[in-house]
Amino acid sequence: MSPARSRFVQIHGTDDNNSKNGRNCKLFLLVLYLLNGEKFKHQEDPCSKKYAIPLGPESLLLRGARLKNTKEIFGVAVYTGMETKMALNYKSKSQKRSAVEKSMNTFLIIYLIILIAEAIISTILKYTWQAEEKWDEPWYNQKTEHQRNSSKILRFISDFLAFLVLYNFIIPISLYVTVEMQKFLGSFFIGWDLDLYHEESDQKAQVNTSDLNEELGQVEYVFTDKTGTLTENEMQFRECSINGIKYQEINGRLVSEGPSPDSSEGNLSYLSSLPHLNNLSHFTTSSSFGSSPENETELIKKHDLFFKAVSLCHTVQISSVQTDGIGDGPWQSNLAPSQLEYYASSPDEKALVEAAARIGVVFIGSSEETVEVKTLGKLERYKLLHVLEFDSDRRRMSVIVQAPSGEKFLFAKGAESSILPKCIGGEIEKTRIHVDEFALKGLRTLCMAYRQLTSKEYEEIDRRLFEARTALQQREEKLAHVFQFIEKDLILLGATAVEDRLQDKVRETIEALRMAGIKVWVLTGDKHETAVSVSLSCGHFHRTMNILELTNQKSDSDCAEQLRQLARRIKEDHVIQHGLVVDGTSLSLALREHEKLFMDVCRNCSAVLCCRMAPLQKAKVIRLIKVSPEKPITLAVGDGANDVSMIQEAHVGIGIMGKEGRQAARNSDYAIARFKFLSKLLFVHGHFYYIRIATLVQYFFYKNVCFITPQFLYQFYCLFSQQTLYDSVYLTLYNICFTSLPILTYSLLEQHIDPHVLQNKPTLYRDISKNRQLSIKTFLYWTILGFSHAFIFFFGSYFLMEKDISLLGNGQMFGNWTFGTLVFTVMVITVTVKMALETHFWTWINHLVTWGSIIFYFVFSLFYGGILWPFLSSQNMYFVFIQLLSSGSAWFAIILMVVTCLFLDIVKKVFDRLLHPTNTEKAQLAETNSSIKCLDSMCCFSEGETVCASVGRMLERVIGRCSPTHVSRLWSASDPFCSNDRSILTLSTMESSTC
Repeated sequence: MSPARSRFVQIHGTDDNNSKNGRNCKLFLLVLYLLNGEKFKHQEDPCSKKYAIPLGPESLLLRGARLKNTKEIFGVAVYTGMETKMALNYKSKSQKRSAVEKSMNTFLIIYLIILIAEAIISTILKYTWQAEEKWDEPWYNQKTEHQRNSSKILRFISDFLAFLVLYNFIIPISLYVTVEMQKFLGSFFIGWDLDLYHEESDQKAQVNTSDLNEELGQVEYVFTDKTGTLTENEMQFRECSINGIKYQEINGRLVSEGPSPDSSEGNLSYLSSLPHLNNLSHFTTSSSFGSSPENETELIKKHDLFFKAVSLCHTVQISSVQTDGIGDGPWQSNLAPSQLEYYASSPDEKALVEAAARIGVVFIGSSEETVEVKTLGKLERYKLLHVLEFDSDRRRMSVIVQAPSGEKFLFAKGAESSILPKCIGGEIEKTRIHVDEFALKGLRTLCMAYRQLTSKEYEEIDRRLFEARTALQQREEKLAHVFQFIEKDLILLGATAVEDRLQDKVRETIEALRMAGIKVWVLTGDKHETAVSVSLSCGHFHRTMNILELTNQKSDSDCAEQLRQLARRIKEDHVIQHGLVVDGTSLSLALREHEKLFMDVCRNCSAVLCCRMAPLQKAKVIRLIKVSPEKPITLAVGDGANDVSMIQEAHVGIGIMGKEGRQAARNSDYAIARFKFLSKLLFVHGHFYYIRIATLVQYFFYKNVCFITPQFLYQFYCLFSQQTLYDSVYLTLYNICFTSLPILTYSLLEQHIDPHVLQNKPTLYRDISKNRQLSIKTFLYWTILGFSHAFIFFFGSYFLMEKDISLLGNGQMFGNWTFGTLVFTVMVITVTVKMALETHFWTWINHLVTWGSIIFYFVFSLFYGGILWPFLSSQNMYFVFIQLLSSGSAWFAIILMVVTCLFLDIVKKVFDRLLHPTNTEKAQLAETNSSIKCLDSMCCFSEGETVCASVGRMLERVIGRCSPTHVSRLWSASDPFCSNDRSILTLSTMESSTC
């Protein structure tokens, strides 16, 4: 900060105890966009008094802010270090846990119980069996006197802990590592999906967290914003109502509805221009014909004031298109309207200012003190006295300006519910009717009003505003009170209507969500009529649907009675579908005392529309559904900062990268460019992710049961001496090397059904809803399967060696390590082939890791047991594996046990598909039959067709169906069979994702 200027600025906070020193500021103020302070400027005369200038959030530059509209500024630091507003407002996002993760933790607890139970059983049996005389230890293994006298409790605990160590591999610690790898690597597929890429905006899907990939397949409720989410957020001015006359904009002209002067019929008339507005030819109205000059003058004045209000009451900024020889001022006042480019935080304001410019009232630019407007080439400079900023409580904004003539005006703009009650003049009822008509067309409406201020009124307003804005305590409350005092006794000018087009395929997406069993709620801040109209146009509401309303409730008792009536109507008409419309005021009453009754009504409605919603109300609605007894999985979609709260509240938050900034996208779990991408995200990616990770979790527990159960069974044959069945190297590498890659590859690449089938048949989404693949029933099936396979591994190998049968040509018997290696070999092959049976989508990577894992195990075992390793303390495995493979009986046993294990599983799957097939399995069968018919048709010759042409047709179909990339091949018909067709055949194929 410049030393020459520093003495002119003193920042005062709200801490009155220290405000006299002129340098203190309220610390730890968490509200990001709130600053209560004042700036004192001293006059050159030391005897003169200093005067205060209020400091508010518009004077505050937060960390990371960029300077745009001026070259330099002077400033003083008021918050530093960890006391800055950004640092105080930084909070880590609450950790969201998916349903799969919760199920996985539940299963882990069950397996911990199994582990402890096995350890306790083994410890008890050890002491029970060793108490029998026949199991007395030989003299050379007798315990010392000290060991015999040691505490039995300590020995029991020691043995219990030893068994815990022996069986601890039943807990799949590597599962969590594999799951994290699967989530991280799998999240890239969303960003790589070209179907989720929006070419116009050059935006691809973004994954901000990979922890919720599988949650996309469990969604039961979708809560969506309207503006910018279902619509394009590209506002186009369509109609307006001025002084009770409704106009449409056609080719830059305002045309009123009414009979033509040339004909008694017709809805639109193009009449002579209104002489005022400086002979502006953009206005035509039937109302001016036959009217008195006084009425015409009044009408013209209202038109003039209406568009002056539009051009003056806004927060639009301007940027000019630089052209040669044009531009002679800070706002480029010589530019034509088409050469001006407007920027605004609100698309509505931008559309209105552009419309006024097309009509002839052009906003040229503004500074801190003035606003310039050009009306038919005549430049008018208005002095900007005060701006009463928009806030969500008032739902309006106002400006106080001084016209070139010296007159002072208050112009107000806002929702009809906030403007009309403040008006005492103008065509209020006609405008109200027009606003409702606009809303029924799905147009967004705003009302314009004004008030001419006398010098005395302005002085009072200026004094009150100054006192409120310089208050260091309760500034916001005082300002709200002053705003109420100012914004009254208004004269209504009219209303505007802008159109926000629906995004492409919104109707199809909502219908697909409904078919998938997902309930869609629309949460919007728009007025009732506009919201209902858009809901009907986008398919959220159907024309045949019975629309119920919970609106305009004034008290708790009225709200409760209305809810009871709605519940009775739903019960009486339970056959038809119902839709519910709720406004923000009624919702607050319903959530205050009647949550259960409100939920009962909503639960029986196919679609719910909440209008006039505040941001926090959106989050409360989602939380209400989340904590309901059913505990459904919720998903929120929004594009603006006002949607952040509901995005963070929902189980899954989707941000739309729209035109209202990136707040929603940055605070979301996933970000997409268009609402229509939601269907691919849920029905394809969500479906695949859930199936993959559900199988991964179940498979990990299964293969660890297979791994450790033989250890437990082996203790019955070694007197629970804690002798391990497997070599320590095998214990270490089982989960790391021998069985990890096939399931990891499966969890990344598996596609159990064609993606196009999933997207075209949303009903398949129901097969995986409510966490069906990780239900207790499915978990028990995989666990029992693991135990049964483990029993086959162990007792199959045991019966092979039970009678001391000579398994080698030299009569040598198999020992302990050979027995364990046989069990381990059967187990590795079985669990790997089991994974192969679960795989539907085979790529070269799947083949490589599946069969490569088995080959790697054999190669490693041969290498590990074929060499004496000097750094190993024992050589238990030396030549064991080689001897095992040299036995024909061992090979026969391996094959027999693998086939036995998998045969039972295959039979079970076949009977399930025949007797109780799921919708997904039916779709798989239909897809297979379709492929067979397609191949049959491709191999058929048409009558009179040469072999060459037939083969070419077949190749074209195959390539067109299966090629994953663009293919263009030239096939020369040089074969002797093609003597009748010597032309060159060109095969061009389009991209296809199926093969």
